[in-house]
Parts: sequence; structure tokens; C-alpha cells
Amino acid sequence: MIRQHSAVEFQLFLPAFLAKRPEEHYKFLMLTPNACKIYFYLPALAVLLLLSKSLTNASGDAPEKIDTDMKVLFEFTGADPSPEWPATNDTVMGGVSVGKAELTKEGMDFSGHLSLENNGGFASVHLGVDLDLSDYSGIRLKVLGDGRVYQLRFESDAIHRQRWPVSFRGDFETVDSEWTEVFISFSELSQTWRGSRLAGHNFSKDDIRRIAFMLADGQAGEFTLKVAWIHAAY
Repeated sequence: MIRQHSAVEFQLFLPAFLAKRPEEHYKFLMLTPNACKIYFYLPALAVLLLLSKSLTNASGDAPEKIDTDMKVLFEFTGADPSPEWPATNDTVMGGVSVGKAELTKEGMDFSGHLSLENNGGFASVHLGVDLDLSDYSGIRLKVLGDGRVYQLRFESDAIHRQRWPVSFRGDFETVDSEWTEVFISFSELSQTWRGSRLAGHNFSKDDIRRIAFMLADGQAGEFTLKVAWIHAAY
């Protein structure tokens, strides 16, 4: 017994500026149910493929790629942001600088006014943590700056004079009114205590107890640093 195949014909009309002739059209010949043949001029097929790609790209921006080489530590945007950090300024030693952090739609906003009066000159926000980042090489963060140089600071188990925690510091530059991503390498941190450079202490990545942002660039005036997120990077 021979099975009969029904034929269904479709026609595709292209605009005149895409076709060789204004009236040019292309036919689909479909044999059902077991066979399908499409008759196309090769140039037209190429045009359609290009159009298809253009329409796909125009349908919307691709979602931002998630970097699997980083561990999320703090996210200051979104529906459930990390809380803002408390401040410590030079008022603890008689200065008059003002700095604080608050959450905005763009992230944690560390801002205020730096003053050099009364031997002051620093503002900071910080958070006590309990982090083991022994598998990572540093910290990556996304910031919107004002052109000033800020510090990202850590404290671990290193103690100065058998009493005071040593600060391990990485400086980073910002670009005025521009979002940038910054990488702070653990291997390049400098050691400080109350502004004095130290040496001989070890930074324990597996025992990070405090993290902070500080501004102490010796320039009086207003400042603002927005932080979108902080990640640990391999």
C-alpha cells in the first residue's frame, strides 16, 4: 500500500530592498507527514539568518554574567541588601571629621567631610566579621568614587605590642563619578597601627576579624564613596 502525502505550499515575500526583484518571493514546499523540503534562493537564506541574529540581539540585553570565581561577601543593593556599617572618625582623638554610611539604591554610601583640624584627618566605616578566606587571593569590589584614594582595611589575629590589633591595608584609587571594579590583593597589603608603618606581622586569611573603609588622604573637604558589592576572588 502506498501512503499518499499531502503537499502544503507556503510563500514568503521579502521587501523590495531585500529581494533581487520587487515581486520576488520564495516558496516553502512541505510534504507531510514524513518529509519536509524547503526551496530557497541561497542569498535569501543568508539575509534571513542575518535578520534573525539582529532581532535576537535587539530583543533585550543579556543578563549579567555571574562570575563563579568569586565568593559573595556583601551585596549592598537588591531586595535584601547587607546592612550599612557603623562609623569611627577622628573624633575619638579630638578631630572633627564627619563620616557615616547609609544604604541607597546604588549601594552603601560612605560619605562626609574630612577635616585636618586638631591633628585629625580620617573617617572610616567598619564591621566585625568572622571570615575564613584562605582559599582566595584577594578582594574585588565595585565602587563609585570621587577621584580620591581610599583604603580597604582588615584585622586578623596579628597583635602589636601584645595589645593592639594590626591593620592590614590596601589603597585603591577611584574615578570621579564613574563605577569601577577594584582588586585588592592579600599579598600586597601593608601593615599599620595608628598611622605608623609596621613590619614583621603575618596576615591570617583564615582568621579575618574586621573589615573597614577609610579615607585619610590628607585633603580636607567633602567625600563620597558608594560600594555596590564586595566579593572574595581567587
